[in-house]
Amino acid sequence: MDQGRGGQSPDSLDFTVENVEKALHQLYYDPNIENKNLAQKWLMQAQVSPQAWQFSWVLLSPEKVPEIQYFGASALHTKISRYWNDIPAEQYESLKSQLFSQIAHFASGSKIVLTRLCVALASLALNMMPEAWPAAVSDMVKMFQTESCDVDGQARCLALLELLTVLPEEFQTSRLPQYRKGQVRNALGQESGAVFPLLQQLLQQQDSPSFIKQKVLKCFSSWVQLDVPLSDCESLMQVAFSSLQDPELFDTAVEAIVNAISQPDSQRYVNTLLKLIPQVLQLQEQLRQAVQSGDMETSHGICRIAVALGENHSRALLEQVDHWQSFLALVNMIMFCTGIPGHYPVNETTSSLTLTFWYSLQDDIMSFEANKQVVYMQVYRPVYFQLVDVLLHKAQFPSDEEYSSWSSDEKEQFRIYRVDISDTLMYVYEMLGAELLSNLYDKLGRLLTSTEQPASWQHTEALLYGFQSIAETIDVNYSDVIPGLIGLIPRININNVQLADTVMFTIGALAEWLADHPVMINNVLPLVLHALGNPELSISSVSTLKKICRECKYDLPPYAANIVAVSQEVLIKQIHKTSQCMWLMQALGFLLSALPVEEILRNLQSLISPYIQQLEKLASETPNPSNKLAIIHILGLLSNLFTTLDITRHDDDSGEGSEVKKKLVEPGPNPVVVVLQQVFALIQTVLSKWLNDSQVVEAVCAIFEKSVKTLLHDFTPMISQLSEMLGQMYSTIPQASALDLTRQMVHIFASETDHFPPIKALFQLVTTVTLSIFQQGPRDHPDIVDSFMQLQAQALKRKPNLFLSENLDVKAVFHCGVLSLKFPEAPTVKATCLFFTELLPRCGDVPPIGQVVHEDGKLLLQAVLEGIGGQSSRTLVDQFAEILFALNKHCFSYLSLWLKEVLQQPGFPSSRVTQEQKNTFTQQILRERVNKRRVKEMVKEFTLLCRGLHGTEYVADY
Repeated sequence: MDQGRGGQSPDSLDFTVENVEKALHQLYYDPNIENKNLAQKWLMQAQVSPQAWQFSWVLLSPEKVPEIQYFGASALHTKISRYWNDIPAEQYESLKSQLFSQIAHFASGSKIVLTRLCVALASLALNMMPEAWPAAVSDMVKMFQTESCDVDGQARCLALLELLTVLPEEFQTSRLPQYRKGQVRNALGQESGAVFPLLQQLLQQQDSPSFIKQKVLKCFSSWVQLDVPLSDCESLMQVAFSSLQDPELFDTAVEAIVNAISQPDSQRYVNTLLKLIPQVLQLQEQLRQAVQSGDMETSHGICRIAVALGENHSRALLEQVDHWQSFLALVNMIMFCTGIPGHYPVNETTSSLTLTFWYSLQDDIMSFEANKQVVYMQVYRPVYFQLVDVLLHKAQFPSDEEYSSWSSDEKEQFRIYRVDISDTLMYVYEMLGAELLSNLYDKLGRLLTSTEQPASWQHTEALLYGFQSIAETIDVNYSDVIPGLIGLIPRININNVQLADTVMFTIGALAEWLADHPVMINNVLPLVLHALGNPELSISSVSTLKKICRECKYDLPPYAANIVAVSQEVLIKQIHKTSQCMWLMQALGFLLSALPVEEILRNLQSLISPYIQQLEKLASETPNPSNKLAIIHILGLLSNLFTTLDITRHDDDSGEGSEVKKKLVEPGPNPVVVVLQQVFALIQTVLSKWLNDSQVVEAVCAIFEKSVKTLLHDFTPMISQLSEMLGQMYSTIPQASALDLTRQMVHIFASETDHFPPIKALFQLVTTVTLSIFQQGPRDHPDIVDSFMQLQAQALKRKPNLFLSENLDVKAVFHCGVLSLKFPEAPTVKATCLFFTELLPRCGDVPPIGQVVHEDGKLLLQAVLEGIGGQSSRTLVDQFAEILFALNKHCFSYLSLWLKEVLQQPGFPSSRVTQEQKNTFTQQILRERVNKRRVKEMVKEFTLLCRGLHGTEYVADY
């Protein structure tokens, strides 16, 4: 057969049957991975070559092994599905008959080859429908129902079912244009009348073997995804429900029923949905038996069906008020699935499937107008209160003995399951409101005050978990049960880590409430401080203390001495891991912020002194890996403390977007500045030893960066010292973190005229040092280049007159930017693009910038076009478009000349674009000076042309 009019590739003569077989042998049996990859690449080229039409049929010969036959069938599918337009119309029929005869031959041969041939014929049918092959599906059914002496009836039946199953699947993944997809979908929908009666007949035949029935159900499952009207599926659905009684057909029947119910279009067929409810309810006995016998697969499958019907159609079924009892029965069936006995995920995996149903049902009830909603709430509020009880029961931990036998993976799945339950409870609160909290409080009160029998810790923990879930995200300040809850917490007999954790997290969730009711702090604070000493409660106790210190800091001074003492003790004993130690320091920062300055200094002295002594000792030692970690740890503690230690009161009335006003509590130096000045010399000593270690330098810079951010104006006494130290550091061994800290200072102190000179000198110094790095070759320092460009962008934004200084070589900075645009590291290129988008608008008001853009702007344009043309990642084209937009807006007359000159060069920025396409691009860009989004779209279009990707499948997600 000689289909195909494609051009011959240079090595196309190699695509012979013998070579294909050799390559396949290499792919399957050669142990060398490189040879396998080469073979695969070559075979992919062979598949799309014109010669594929010749070798594919030969490879399907009966004497070939299945691996070779499979490749032949795959090549045919590739040619038909991807190169349909190469096939002359007069050859459609012969191709069709050849495929039919091959499928008939393989009906009793290799199953994988049969499937591939069916996919090829399906693709042919989709491309020919509806004009060239109007009754394709009916023809397929007739063709295979015709008696054939070569192939027995069962094999023919299986081949037909395989073909009918892959047809809708191939449609879902086909590359048909959108308008054709609509035509073909309609044609297939009409053809379901030729398929469904056949499927029903095969399912109801007593002598049909199980494997045929399985295939039938799979075929039905495939067809319903073509949006076949649900009413047309009624008879088959009924047979599928009957098939659930057969263990061999159960899984396939579940899949088919769920797929049919879940089709978006099926909600239009309310009468059919109402007929399905009794069929689903009839499965309850089978469900109960499965649960009793521990048959997880069956209970899981039945639950999937009930949830699919309830979740996808709750709105439609709620509206059928005459049938409210049958829908309520379905809701109760789903409730049974939610509360299915056993612990998730060890004894059951079903309950988690149901959670999204409760969201959908609630959303639908709440979406009705007020008078309707009242009626529904009368029915469903009690259901949701029952749901809360069920969920809290499911959230309970198993016995300690059982829990200890679980694997770490099972414990993690259970943790995630509890988070899902927590989210559901939070959502349900919107429906049930304050009554839910009262309900939980009454249960907890009865549990803790009952004299009959001691409550299990699991039950107590679950109720507290319910409280915590709601209080974490919903404002409970107006609830009248929280005082009672705070009163109950100390009565809990905490004899277990999980219970203790939940008690801590519950207290943490109530921190905002405690801030409004400070008299209750003393009820819970001792519990938190006691828990701090237990390494197993590290995360919960430290995070809770941090929340209390943040929210209640102005009410904590009476407890401050105790909190500091306990915290110091656990820090010295090294009970907590590094991250919890950092949180603890942040908590202490909040706490100290509310004290008088003298007390802050006294507490800081006792808190920090041990670390300062340790740091002095470490600074005197020869650098080694262990003392490096200790130094970074201590510096981290200090920077976390200074992150939150803020003695200024924030004015809460300041409007959004306005700068936060701050009022000093009392005059005098800020305690953080006092401490920093005391340790400054020590930090310099540490730096002198560790200057070539970026992690230590980063940790030092972090202390000052956090302090600057927190203190703002109060940091001014340190500016001169810090600027000098940073200058020395950077001049000796340049590190990106020093540039980041300089950027922070430029940002914060740009308007501080009196204090800016040292920062200006520092800015000029680091710029000069970095320019010398560029002269030596910056490729080994992408992080420095990234931070340098961010610093320059910040300077242009906050203090553009820095670029008026004679000590700043604006031309050199500009050239460094052009060079940085060509870096392979995306973050560096992004930072550089930001620099240019800040620089170009300054052309008019900063003469040195205007001059350099006038002289060298063409180089910038050239670098940008190189990136767009394919030298840079496609993810960066939006940033390049921003530079083009800025050039067009602020340097229009130059840009029109430069674009013409630069794009005249043959093969620039890519050999794939014609001069005509480049001219069109130039005109489009120059025309658009207002709409940045349009410029981005033009640049995207042009970059695809340059990269040869325009109109290809790779652009789908772009």
